[in-house]
Parts: sequence; structure tokens; C-alpha cells
Amino acid sequence: MTKKILITGSNGLLGQKLAFIFSQSDYYDLLLTSKQPDSVFGKDSPPYKSLDVTNRKDTSSVIKEFAPHIIVNASAMTDVDGCELHKEQAWQSNVVAVENIVSAAKKGTHILHYSTDYIFDGTDGPYDEIAIPNPISYYGRTKLASENVLWGSGHNFTIIRTMVLYGVGKNIKSNFALWLVKMLRDERPIRIVDDQTGNPTYADDLAYASLKAIELEKNGLYNIAGAEIVSRYDFAIALAKIFHFSTKLVTAIKTSELQQRAPRPLRSGLITLKAETQLGISNCNVLRGIEHFKHQLELFEQSQIINIR
Repeated sequence: MTKKILITGSNGLLGQKLAFIFSQSDYYDLLLTSKQPDSVFGKDSPPYKSLDVTNRKDTSSVIKEFAPHIIVNASAMTDVDGCELHKEQAWQSNVVAVENIVSAAKKGTHILHYSTDYIFDGTDGPYDEIAIPNPISYYGRTKLASENVLWGSGHNFTIIRTMVLYGVGKNIKSNFALWLVKMLRDERPIRIVDDQTGNPTYADDLAYASLKAIELEKNGLYNIAGAEIVSRYDFAIALAKIFHFSTKLVTAIKTSELQQRAPRPLRSGLITLKAETQLGISNCNVLRGIEHFKHQLELFEQSQIINIR
């Protein structure tokens, strides 16, 4: 039987990867949604509706009309400093939106939702699925609250915690790897923190793992992130080498020097053994992920097209 899947945030980086991987199977009937009037996939897009999931009435209408078996929520406000500055917007985007989805979904709907390592304080990472959260930023607090909405919802659900997501997409917001390429390609010196550690996660890997979680009908909490825990500085150096940029442009600094509005968890990272074992996945380490990213970026810059059927 064909299963209906509704994807929110489908115009974002992860949303595009999800749309692509699910569209490759005739087993799924997709409805893509994002705030924007049109899908980034244009005329080749699966069915698409403009939807702001913070609007309870519109969310209810779209979900009840499509009646999905599965909802994949890839919509969120991920600007950490922006969340600190615009707390009401952050709460609406990251918590109220999930409440609206939960409220509209009929009984038996499976909801897959994404969370973050920022629910931890970063004092003793890496963290497994049973580690006790202690967010230190408003962004982290909203994401922990969104998890709690699902735990109390009565729905079947999967929460995937991830971090430092990077990849290539059409009209997406910049991510760490894309920013590094832009700066280093222009031979501009950059300062990168060497005291924040975590798993850089290739977006295509996360989308594939999401597909596996749905195929295997897995419920509950999973850490899904890159296979290697490194500092942001080490990641930047690795990227510079693979792209043949000058590593002399990269200077190591401490997080405190940036004087960012929101505090960051420093000693972070996610232990992914549960997902690897139960989902049968093997995500990219740093070098392999950057190599895939470089190849995909070259293809994308040549074509400016993402093919999707």
C-alpha cells in the first residue's frame, strides 16, 4: 500500500534531501510544504502547498485534507542567536508549530521530528539518548520543549537529534561548510573556534537515515549525526585541504572571543551507536563527508538544477 508522507520545511536543506530520497520510491505519495509560495523544485516538484506551520488553522486544513500516514517535520528556526533575540518567533516556530501538527494529525499518524545537541549544556559530551538535557540557550530550550510535545502527544513518533548539518541545495540558507567554501575561495581569512566539538553531519546521510527509520517503523529517540567528533577548527582545516584552499587563512580562536548572543555547548557530540545498530546505517566521517559535499557542490554549480521526479 502506498503511504502518504507530508514534509514540512521542504524548501530547506534537509527538506530538499528528504523530498529527493522519498521521491525515488513509488511506495510513497508526497506532499511538500514550506512557507514560500512555490517549491524550489519548480515544475518538477511533487505536489506542493505553501504552509506556515505556526498557523494552527492552515496547518489543520492541509493535514486533514491530505490525511498523511507520516508527517516529517523539517521546519524550524535554527538561527541560535536569532532565537535569543526573537524569543516569541522562536517559540512559535519550534514549539507551537509542533503542537499544531500534533493537534491536526489523526490517530495513527507517525510524526518524525528533528532536534539538536543544543538541548545539552556541553560540559561532558558526547551524549547518548539517555543523557539528561540541560539547554543553555533559548534555541535549545525550544527544541527540548518540542521533544516534550511529542512525548506527551499520544502519537507514534520518532525524534532524531542531529548537529552541524551541512550540504548543498537550491536557494538554501548558508551552512557551515558552504560559508567556509565561500570565504576560503575568496581568500578571506577566517577565525574558527577550536573549543567547540561535535559531529558534522552530511545532510544526505541524515535524509537516508530518516528514510530507514520510517521504513523500519522505528519509534522513540535516535541520535543521528556524522561518524566523527571533531572541533569546528579541525573541520575547517580538513575542508580547506580537500578543496585545495590555503590553510593559512584559517586561525584558531576560542568561543569566548566571538561574544555571541547565545551561549554554545562546547564539549558536545552525539553517540550514534543506537541508530547505527537499529537502522543499519553508516554515516560519513569528516573526510568522506567533505569529499561528497565537494563533488555535489561542483555538480550543482555546473547545472544549478536539482533533478527530482
